[in-house]
Amino acid sequence: MQKIDILSLTLDELIAEMEKRGEKKFRAVQIYEWLHKHKVTDFDSMTNLSAQLRQKLDEFFWINSLKIQKRLVSDLDNTVKYLYGLSDGEKVETVLMEYKHGNSICISTQVGCKMQCKFCASTKAGFVRNLLPGEMLSQIYESERDSGRHINHIVLMGIGEPLDNFDNVVKFLRLIDSKEDMSLRHVSLSTCGLVPRIYELARLKLGITLSVSLHAPTNELRSAIMPVNDRYPIEELMKACKAYFEATGRRISYEFALIDAVNDTKENADALIKLLKGQNCHVNLIPVNEIKEGEFKRSASVERFKQMLNDGGLNATVRRTLGADISAACGQLRRDNK
Repeated sequence: MQKIDILSLTLDELIAEMEKRGEKKFRAVQIYEWLHKHKVTDFDSMTNLSAQLRQKLDEFFWINSLKIQKRLVSDLDNTVKYLYGLSDGEKVETVLMEYKHGNSICISTQVGCKMQCKFCASTKAGFVRNLLPGEMLSQIYESERDSGRHINHIVLMGIGEPLDNFDNVVKFLRLIDSKEDMSLRHVSLSTCGLVPRIYELARLKLGITLSVSLHAPTNELRSAIMPVNDRYPIEELMKACKAYFEATGRRISYEFALIDAVNDTKENADALIKLLKGQNCHVNLIPVNEIKEGEFKRSASVERFKQMLNDGGLNATVRRTLGADISAACGQLRRDNK
């Protein structure tokens, strides 16, 4: 008999599982609090449950926890990068960042990535599997335990494409929404542009911020650096983003990694202004992370590019670089520790 991953169950699912085994609803509520409020990693820690019930839980369920394989702490800004070992021996990365408004965590949603974006380290080590909801939650819980910091904001922007793991990611978001100390309005999901899934996400009206990895204003250039654009060209992506805003009222954030002599010219700035003009959006400019196998170099024109966008009427800012001394961009640590 295969044990059930209890951390991935919603409260209603846990109630149903416990009632199936002859237990009262309030017992499921107690267990759920131990898992998601006290964040225990074993059933013996659930001290208000009888030894008999704890034994029953251990018979039918397991708590999907992570092990820290490596921890890097920035001397510059207190950013912490974790390499976590999963139960099957695979590894994912998580980055904990400190801001004035609180602590933000960037979590992974897959082991590896299928999307093959040319500038991304996450895809270089290959795709292995999707993460379960409990494995996404465990990145938050273990990072809080280890750091002693309370996490206020969650970013699904680590290893993997969140919308390629749609069902598990949505269930993870439902679990986050059930927590008293977290709001989905403080969650941001980054996608390279899986158009059908954007429409599905819009229909759910979860209240999260959608961040779209755009990185180029034309189909020719975007397809050259992001193969997903061959399936879902910019025109389709823009329609989906418009539908998301109309359904949710949430402003879209467009990520634009600036690459030297590739997408940082005045022509690209003008094309981006034309593409996004009239949208309720924000452009997040990111100096591209240089990776060992990559051919792309960081642009020296980030501030100039931002000013061109601002002058053209777009709300654009440059993302603050955190953890520069520990290679905090996702994918690099997993790739180097395979």
